[in-house]
Amino acid sequence: MNRTRTLTAAAIAAFALTLAACEREGPAERAGKAVDNAVSKAGETLDDARDKAKDAIEDARKSADK
Repeated sequence: MNRTRTLTAAAIAAFALTLAACEREGPAERAGKAVDNAVSKAGETLDDARDKAKDAIEDARKSADK
């Protein structure tokens, strides 16, 4: 009975430590977040540039039609 309790307690402790370790952010996770942020910002910048180019083309077409 004592051995079963000891093994159960050890398993629970190991599980708890594993969960706690998963919550910690290491260098790879921080680097991944930095890459995600950079890609997101680059996408937003491209979207803005696309919208400005589209507006410029529309303005040029309107000027050419006059």
